Amino acid sequence: MAHDGQDLTITAPVILPDLLALTRSAIAPADAVLAAAKARLADSVTEGGRISAARLEAEQTAAHGFAWLATYVESLRQMQAWAEKLQADGRFGEIEQLIHQIAFGEYLWQIYGGIPMNQGEILRLQDIGLTQDDMRALMEPAVMTLTQSGNTQAARMRLVALMQDQKANVMFGASGLEEELEMIRDQFRRYSLEKVEPYAHEWHLKDELIPMEVIDELAEMGVFGLTIPEEYGGFGLSKASMCVVSEELSRGYIGVGSLGTRTEIAAELIIAGGTEDQKARWLPGLASGEILPTAVFTEPNTGSDLGSLRTRAVKDDNGDWIIRGNKTWITHAARTHVMTVLARTIPDTTDYRGLSMFLAEKTPGTDDTPFVDDGLSGGEIEVLGYRGMKEYTVNFDDFKVKGENLLGMEEGKGFKQLMETFESARIQTAARAIGVAQSALDLGMQYAEDRKQFGKALIDFPRVANKLAMMAVEIMVARQLTYFSAFQKDNGRRCDLEAGMAKLLGARVAWAAADNALQIHGGNGFALEYKISRVLCDARILNIFEGAAEIQAQVIARRLLG
Repeated sequence: MAHDGQDLTITAPVILPDLLALTRSAIAPADAVLAAAKARLADSVTEGGRISAARLEAEQTAAHGFAWLATYVESLRQMQAWAEKLQADGRFGEIEQLIHQIAFGEYLWQIYGGIPMNQGEILRLQDIGLTQDDMRALMEPAVMTLTQSGNTQAARMRLVALMQDQKANVMFGASGLEEELEMIRDQFRRYSLEKVEPYAHEWHLKDELIPMEVIDELAEMGVFGLTIPEEYGGFGLSKASMCVVSEELSRGYIGVGSLGTRTEIAAELIIAGGTEDQKARWLPGLASGEILPTAVFTEPNTGSDLGSLRTRAVKDDNGDWIIRGNKTWITHAARTHVMTVLARTIPDTTDYRGLSMFLAEKTPGTDDTPFVDDGLSGGEIEVLGYRGMKEYTVNFDDFKVKGENLLGMEEGKGFKQLMETFESARIQTAARAIGVAQSALDLGMQYAEDRKQFGKALIDFPRVANKLAMMAVEIMVARQLTYFSAFQKDNGRRCDLEAGMAKLLGARVAWAAADNALQIHGGNGFALEYKISRVLCDARILNIFEGAAEIQAQVIARRLLG
């Protein structure tokens, strides 16, 4: 096929023979390296038969590198499962084969030569204590073939040529999901293209709240009740369905894609930790969108160290609670009707055991007057991106909460209740990251096709095509890891590890995609009028909220070692 006079057709075969057998054979050597890394790290951080927190902190680079290594191995395993499912369904076409081959070729090379934890930190196996002898486990024929011939320029150019042949607004490569989930995707992709994407950049530039009309339409489409049980007014659908919805809405604008996540967190708290009366009182309103929630956890001086929160709640003579303290980074705080507030209720405690969770009712405010209730004040935090719901500081000055709104009607359970929501929250963040990354790919590819330099389109230059190809590949890797974590959750299995891995990788993929798409735009990408400037700002937050990348890696390492 020809594009502006340049023939991108590859005459020599770029897909390796017996690809699935080859990639299947490469997983065991990667597992062997992971097992060796775990053993070496465990020796370094174990004291008296138990993991030492002090030693783990001293070996933080090795521990976090081990988490990244484990994430890569799990990613390859899930890509293999995806490919084999597509093969069985007769849907493992050329574009899917190229994505699969390039993913294995690249990630295996990175395992051997260095995994980018971020732009400035490359994890090498020797950082975890592995020797050259340990690394020889990777010197297997399948691994060597894939690293030498899997991710070639010919493969990347062929992948991009196939991507150009697909219609606009699709994702590149089959998702592997069931037909029902793809129907949900199509519905929300159409909505996003019509009602979100055309207006998102203006909302961002003007730092406006997402119009209530959009929230009302999402409520009518069932976004807020998607995973809430039917008995409480929801649809009782899977976490995987919520992933698809969040992905496609975030592809239009991360703010819109995150609206459902607000409700998801609040509903999870109530479903897991609330009394039957609290479930009956709050869940139907959350499901219908009549009640909009906000999460009020973080404090100015605590950040990720939630156990050291200082906001206090004291019971008065009527059995109600009086809250005093300051919170920050509270998303969508102005418009909401209920705050899930984490506060210290047990005197003389300084850690997580003294914390309790409240369902604190509030009156929705406006842009001009965000907080109208007695004892409640605060202001907007101006931010680079993620603007559609706005961020606020919230101050509690003898703010009253009804006694019946202590979650679960039991003190000291707040931190545990919050931890029970982190699986779903991180799965949703991973899904949002995929949407943002896909948006970057959409913009980068369109610009590369339209922009002419030196007599041809940018997309015909190999280094531009390379960027687009790797975006498509890594988006699919992150997507499969995210879907896997959602399936684990839907089947009642513990998935904090899988969710953490999906969030860790997804956030890095989104940032890389946005950065590379902006690079394709050149100087225009640095201009505020171009949408990619917004996507870059939006992508940056994903590595911070719902557990910063460093915290996420720490959690993964502890879980695997424990």
